[in-house]
Amino acid sequence: MSTTVYRAAAWQRAYRFNFTTRVSSAMNIDRIVFAFAGSMILISVLLAWLVSPPWMLLAAFVGLNLLQSAFTGFCPLAMVLRKLGLPAGCAFR
Repeated sequence: MSTTVYRAAAWQRAYRFNFTTRVSSAMNIDRIVFAFAGSMILISVLLAWLVSPPWMLLAAFVGLNLLQSAFTGFCPLAMVLRKLGLPAGCAFR
Protein backbone atom coordinates (compact mmCIF):
# COMPACT_ATOMS: atom_id res chain seq x y z
CA MET A 1 0.00 0.00 0.00
CA SER A 2 1.38 3.37 -0.90
CA THR A 3 1.97 6.08 1.71
CA THR A 4 -0.75 8.40 0.41
CA VAL A 5 -3.38 5.64 0.42
CA TYR A 6 -2.37 4.67 3.96
CA ARG A 7 -2.59 8.28 5.14
CA ALA A 8 -6.00 8.71 3.51
CA ALA A 9 -7.31 5.54 5.18
CA ALA A 10 -5.95 6.64 8.56
CA TRP A 11 -7.52 10.08 8.14
CA GLN A 12 -10.90 8.53 7.33
CA ARG A 13 -10.72 6.31 10.41
CA ALA A 14 -9.74 9.23 12.62
CA TYR A 15 -12.47 11.58 11.40
CA ARG A 16 -15.29 9.11 10.91
CA PHE A 17 -18.62 10.28 12.30
CA ASN A 18 -19.19 8.69 15.68
CA PHE A 19 -22.85 8.38 16.64
CA THR A 20 -22.19 7.79 20.34
CA THR A 21 -20.22 11.02 20.64
CA ARG A 22 -22.89 12.93 18.75
CA VAL A 23 -25.70 11.66 20.99
CA SER A 24 -23.79 12.52 24.16
CA SER A 25 -23.32 16.11 22.98
CA ALA A 26 -27.05 16.58 22.27
CA MET A 27 -29.03 19.18 24.17
CA ASN A 28 -30.18 17.96 27.54
CA ILE A 29 -32.22 19.63 30.26
CA ASP A 30 -29.17 21.21 31.93
CA ARG A 31 -27.96 22.88 28.75
CA ILE A 32 -31.43 24.12 27.83
CA VAL A 33 -31.97 25.60 31.31
CA PHE A 34 -28.59 27.37 31.21
CA ALA A 35 -29.20 28.67 27.68
CA PHE A 36 -32.69 29.88 28.60
CA ALA A 37 -31.46 31.59 31.78
CA GLY A 38 -28.59 33.27 29.96
CA SER A 39 -30.92 34.44 27.21
CA MET A 40 -33.39 35.87 29.70
CA ILE A 41 -30.65 37.74 31.55
CA LEU A 42 -29.27 39.21 28.32
CA ILE A 43 -32.75 40.20 27.15
CA SER A 44 -33.54 41.87 30.48
CA VAL A 45 -30.25 43.80 30.45
CA LEU A 46 -30.95 44.93 26.89
CA LEU A 47 -34.49 45.99 27.82
CA ALA A 48 -33.19 47.84 30.89
CA TRP A 49 -30.71 49.71 28.71
CA LEU A 50 -33.16 50.51 25.90
CA VAL A 51 -36.52 50.81 27.65
CA SER A 52 -36.51 51.18 31.41
CA PRO A 53 -34.22 50.22 34.36
CA PRO A 54 -36.92 48.19 36.19
CA TRP A 55 -36.33 45.42 33.61
CA MET A 56 -33.27 44.54 35.73
CA LEU A 57 -35.72 42.92 38.14
CA LEU A 58 -36.17 40.14 35.57
CA ALA A 59 -32.42 39.51 35.59
CA ALA A 60 -32.44 39.46 39.39
CA PHE A 61 -35.33 36.97 39.40
CA VAL A 62 -33.56 34.65 36.96
CA GLY A 63 -30.33 34.89 38.95
CA LEU A 64 -32.11 34.10 42.23
CA ASN A 65 -33.87 31.15 40.59
CA LEU A 66 -30.54 29.80 39.37
CA LEU A 67 -29.04 30.22 42.83
CA GLN A 68 -31.87 28.45 44.63
CA SER A 69 -31.92 25.63 42.06
CA ALA A 70 -28.20 25.06 42.69
CA PHE A 71 -28.96 24.30 46.33
CA THR A 72 -32.39 22.67 46.13
CA GLY A 73 -32.41 21.07 42.67
CA PHE A 74 -35.89 22.55 42.05
CA CYS A 75 -36.33 24.33 38.73
CA PRO A 76 -39.75 24.87 37.14
CA LEU A 77 -38.32 24.92 33.60
CA ALA A 78 -36.51 21.62 34.23
CA MET A 79 -39.78 20.06 35.37
CA VAL A 80 -41.54 21.21 32.19
CA LEU A 81 -38.71 19.95 29.98
CA ARG A 82 -38.69 16.59 31.78
CA LYS A 83 -42.41 16.20 31.11
CA LEU A 84 -41.73 16.95 27.44
CA GLY A 85 -39.40 13.95 27.40
CA LEU A 86 -36.00 15.60 27.05
CA PRO A 87 -33.00 13.73 28.44
CA ALA A 88 -31.83 14.80 31.89
CA GLY A 89 -28.31 16.00 32.52
CA CYS A 90 -26.39 15.51 35.73
CA ALA A 91 -27.81 18.62 37.46
CA PHE A 92 -31.55 17.85 37.21
CA ARG A 93 -31.89 14.08 37.61
